[in-house]
Amino acid sequence: MKQVIVSGMRPTGKLHLGHYLGVIKNWVELQDKYECYFFAADWHALTTKYDKTEELRQNTLDVVMDWLACGINPEKSVIYVQSLVPEIAELNVYLGMITPQNWVERDPTLKDMAKILKTKEGQGQQINYGLMGYPVLMSADILMMNSDLVPVGSDQVAHIEITRDIARRFNNIYGEFFHEAKPLLNNCALICGLDGNKMGKSFKNDIKISDTEEETAKKIMTAITDRSRLRKDDLGHPDECEVAYKYWQIFGNENEISTVKCECEKGLRGCAQCKRELGAKINSVLAPIREKRKYYEQNQQEVEEIIRDGSLRARQKAQEVLSQVRKLIKMY
Repeated sequence: MKQVIVSGMRPTGKLHLGHYLGVIKNWVELQDKYECYFFAADWHALTTKYDKTEELRQNTLDVVMDWLACGINPEKSVIYVQSLVPEIAELNVYLGMITPQNWVERDPTLKDMAKILKTKEGQGQQINYGLMGYPVLMSADILMMNSDLVPVGSDQVAHIEITRDIARRFNNIYGEFFHEAKPLLNNCALICGLDGNKMGKSFKNDIKISDTEEETAKKIMTAITDRSRLRKDDLGHPDECEVAYKYWQIFGNENEISTVKCECEKGLRGCAQCKRELGAKINSVLAPIREKRKYYEQNQQEVEEIIRDGSLRARQKAQEVLSQVRKLIKMY
């Protein structure tokens, strides 16, 4: 039997290249090797956006359409929406009963979120009960499918530790049942935003998977390059080019990268020309993905059916796990 993988994303809108390169591209490869469960974490979206739900349903559809366009195959992987698997909520209750408060409070993501909420941008908000319990709900997501592995970046390994701790505690109290899911490190390319900082929708420095060719070309022209170059024929320093050359290293082939580097260093390639060619290159790479994306935009009923079917399949697995959990706890 294949090992089980679970991973999800909060549906906060259309996905960008950071999501594609850092997460989805890895998922596409994993679905041929593992039994994969990929979910849109709409309950998690409510932990910070509970009062802004007008676009939640469409955001969920957008996330799933991006997954499908990038190659997540519903015949190979189970694609589902978190709230359509209510068994997760029941498991969350049981896990919450055995999780010490200090385990939750030491979660690094929770600490970061608390700092943001206390800032001016966060309007001095207090942490709500749902956000406080986020680490336990995340553990319920993972343990609901009794997963073996969770694909993460190296900066997210600590997030999996609380799930392993909770699984171990459950097993010690009620008997061996849950797997202690291990992090599965990905080696995907990381891409910065157009301004050199972390790519993100809120920073307005992203290129979305679903952007048009015109939007992409326009955005690329704002990318930061070698700040030391004042004129087109100045000798360039590709390794000091903050964004454009890094993008070439991700999207270009070996010959293209070599040519860009050589021409830049000799002052034969201006930054504007470089970025125009870069925009065209990125558009060519994304063209087949965007073509599939347009198909799903025009056939959203098909996307709805994929979500319903995947959620039913996820529920079947969840019910099997929850049945054993209830027996072990000795629920009525």
